[in-house]
Amino acid sequence: MSPDLNARMPFVDDDVFVVTGAGEKQLKDSETSASRLELELLVLVNGTSTVAQVRAHAARASGEEVHSALRSLVEKKMIALAPDTTAFGGLGPGDFLSTSTFYASSAATAKSRAGASKEDEKEANEGAGYLQSQGYYVRIARRPEVERKPGAGGRFSVVIVEDEAQLSKLLRAFFSMEGFDTRTATNRAEILDALRKPPAPDLILLDVVLPDADGFEILARLRQHPAFKDVAIIMLTAKTTREAVQKGLSGGADGYITKPFDMDVLMKAVHSVFGMTQR
Repeated sequence: MSPDLNARMPFVDDDVFVVTGAGEKQLKDSETSASRLELELLVLVNGTSTVAQVRAHAARASGEEVHSALRSLVEKKMIALAPDTTAFGGLGPGDFLSTSTFYASSAATAKSRAGASKEDEKEANEGAGYLQSQGYYVRIARRPEVERKPGAGGRFSVVIVEDEAQLSKLLRAFFSMEGFDTRTATNRAEILDALRKPPAPDLILLDVVLPDADGFEILARLRQHPAFKDVAIIMLTAKTTREAVQKGLSGGADGYITKPFDMDVLMKAVHSVFGMTQR
C-alpha cells in the first residue's frame, strides 16, 4: 500500500486506515464538525478493517458516498493510512477502538448506581468493565447548521428515557435546574405517554436497554414519525461497541454518549446538538 493516497484516488479496497488524534477528538469532545457519515466511518475505521469491509458495514451509504467521506476525513487529517498493516476479517467482538484514556466520573457513577436494581447493576457493571478493559468510549454531539429554538412556552422540553430509577431522578433534577420542562419514561407505555403530552419535546435522552423496548427501535420509529423526525436525540447508554455506536448514528441520533458519564459533558453535548454557544 502506497502512503500517497492523493496520487491514486479512489482508494484501493484492501487499504486500511487508522483514526488520528484529530479524529478521536471528534468522537470525544462532546461536539463534532464531522458529518453523520464521517462519524460512522470514524467509528468503523479501526486499523484492521479494509476499505471494502468499512464500505460493507456502512450499509445506508453508497460506495461513492463512503469513498467521498473517506477522502474528506483524510483531507481533514482525521484518518490516515495504516502502514504495513495486515487486514483481518470483518468486524467482530475484538474490533473495538483501544485508547490509553478512560473517562469516567466516580461521583456521577456512584450517584447513578445508588438504589439500582440487579439488572441495572449488571448492565452498569458490564459497561464499566468493558470500558476499563477496552478503553472505548464516545461522547459525540453533532452541531446543527441552524440553532434550535425552544418550542411553545419559551422553555426547552426534554423527555428522559431511562429505566434506572436513581439516574432518571438525577437527570430530571439536573435538567429542571437548567430550566428545562422535564418528563421521564422507563418503558414503552410511558414513552408513548410522555411523547403525547404537551409541549412537544425539543430533546430526547434515550437509553438503549429498556425493560420492554430497544432504544434503537425507538430511535428508528421516532425518525419515521413526522412529529419527531427532527427532534434532537442523544443516546445515553452502556452499549459501547462499535456496532452499537454506528447503529445509533446511522439511525439518526444527534449524539451518542456512553455510560458512565459526567453531567457537564452531557450538558455540553446538549448545547452542541441545539447549536447553542457554550456557556
